[in-house]
Amino acid sequence: MSEFDYIIVGGGSAGCVLANRLTENPNVSVCLLETGPPDKTPLIHVPAMFAFLPETEYSYRYETVPQKGFNEVTVTEGAANAVDSLGGSHPIPQSYQEKRKGFQPRGRTLGGSSSVNGMVYIRGHKWDYDHWAALGNDGWSYEDILPYFVKSEHNEALDDQYHGQDGPLNVAQLRHDNPFTRYFVEAGSKHYKANDDFNGADQEGVGTYQVTQKNGKRHSAAVAYLNPAKKRKNLTILTDTVVNKINFKNLTAVSVECTTKNKPNELHAKKEILLCGGAYGSPTILQRSGIGNESFLQSHNIECLLDLKGVGENLQDHIDYITSHRVDSWELFAKPFKSLKFTMRAPFELIKFVLASKGMWTSNLAEGGAFIKSDENLEVPDLQLHFTVGMVEDHGRTEMWGNGFSCHVCLLRPKSVGTVKIASKNPDDDPLIDPNYLSNDEDMKVMIKGYRKMMEIMNTEPLAQFDNVRNPINIDDDKAIESAIRARSDTIYHPVGTCKMGNDGMAVVDSNLKVRGVKNLRVVDASIMPTLIGGNTNAPAIMIAEKAADLIKQDAT
Repeated sequence: MSEFDYIIVGGGSAGCVLANRLTENPNVSVCLLETGPPDKTPLIHVPAMFAFLPETEYSYRYETVPQKGFNEVTVTEGAANAVDSLGGSHPIPQSYQEKRKGFQPRGRTLGGSSSVNGMVYIRGHKWDYDHWAALGNDGWSYEDILPYFVKSEHNEALDDQYHGQDGPLNVAQLRHDNPFTRYFVEAGSKHYKANDDFNGADQEGVGTYQVTQKNGKRHSAAVAYLNPAKKRKNLTILTDTVVNKINFKNLTAVSVECTTKNKPNELHAKKEILLCGGAYGSPTILQRSGIGNESFLQSHNIECLLDLKGVGENLQDHIDYITSHRVDSWELFAKPFKSLKFTMRAPFELIKFVLASKGMWTSNLAEGGAFIKSDENLEVPDLQLHFTVGMVEDHGRTEMWGNGFSCHVCLLRPKSVGTVKIASKNPDDDPLIDPNYLSNDEDMKVMIKGYRKMMEIMNTEPLAQFDNVRNPINIDDDKAIESAIRARSDTIYHPVGTCKMGNDGMAVVDSNLKVRGVKNLRVVDASIMPTLIGGNTNAPAIMIAEKAADLIKQDAT
């Protein structure tokens, strides 16, 4: 079968939600397309093993273009042959200086980034959604979207007007009590109020994160939404499927051109095509399909069907700085065989996980958190902390001996805005990602304040006793802090905004998530966010898809 009512392009968080909700009607046929393989590896489902996923086939390993706001690094590339005075030839490494690139891993499997992320369940602040509505996006205020958060959620611990108990997505407390996370909350609570629900009446404060887990295992969007729908005869799931472009007839989306396991395929949609490729996938598919900035498309020899200048613009992301502390403790994680204590303990903890779904392997690593203000005069928190029970540097790619802990500080509402663009017509070529980090001077000023506030907690007992910082910085020296941020800061994996919702000339979709200027095409994922929300973005992506499912059903009646 090559014809369906709905074709969902992207099997990530939003795509899984739509596949479930749309196939609730047995008379509707749906095809879900995912570039990556099925989500079968234990690395996905054993929570703490997610740290090993960025370097596997289950993740895209994107890099940004060199970031002007970062420091310069030496890049070695290939070798040239030099001839000595005797005529001998010797290879000499070629090296040059360029601005540092950022790393951008994204989920590449069923469940998308919900299958490879840190499982932190955060919705953002009420202010964020009221701001969307104030920008002219009717139906997206906090009052409008809260019912969809509640609808999606089954919260094991919290039961009030802010939380649901009947939704597909299981939200739970951590099942492993790590003393260092308790130390973080205790130290932080000496400076900020304690908060046991970051998604309730008030986001501000210090506490432990709730996680998208069930019975100690990851509860991704694929597990929560897609698995229950797989048995439905009206759902077809195609993995290992690379989407080239969308085909149009008279500016109406009619089919998807793709390859499934390297075999060319064209799938036809009777009703709608739903783009759920995320902040990088959705805009680049549109660009390859001839929708985007006309001059840019022409530069890549792509016929422009619709000059929609906002496609790929408005990229926003949370920039993040990490401090790591070396601590010799049984309670903390380390890389395999890089710590004798962790190497000895890990097998026993794995047995505990297999037999009782408890212990260290149920950890999401980023266990503690805080939402705080860089200035008390601000209306809402503009900084978020993630306390991690393991040392982390360069996304875990730096080899480090021993145990330790880390703390992240990220800028929740950056003023720097970037772009994502195709590098070529070839869908296998990585996109050109330019978050434009730190291009707005205000972002650096707030990050410096954020570093100081984070270290204020790190230097408070009971954490202060563990003061073996891997990259010590003079906390009274703005220039030293700025230099460190330019040298080591990077994403905390929350890119949004590249197909933004709105009414202005740069808007890509309207408040019903329909792509402006064409028919039968919507974008349903975090790329529609007009502004970056104050928190982790997976729960909001699920909310967006829950709301979109209702909008699609309403149009079908």
